[in-house]
Amino acid sequence: MKCVICKQGETLLGTATVPLERDGTTLVFKNVPAQVCENCGEAYVDGDTTKQMLIAAEAAVSAGVKVQVRDYP
Repeated sequence: MKCVICKQGETLLGTATVPLERDGTTLVFKNVPAQVCENCGEAYVDGDTTKQMLIAAEAAVSAGVKVQVRDYP
């Protein structure tokens, strides 16, 4: 697909690092499958992957985690 940010590059299957913050908790997911723009590096994560990250983030908030870096999933 054409990148909606730079409007120049095409996206290719790759991985991204995705930070999430909520209620004083910061999670960083590494190696998240995504479509990544070959020109600007913008990453597009699909709905199922996003849902899994949000479930993990909710569990981390409930557990009182403040900062965590983890590999996806």
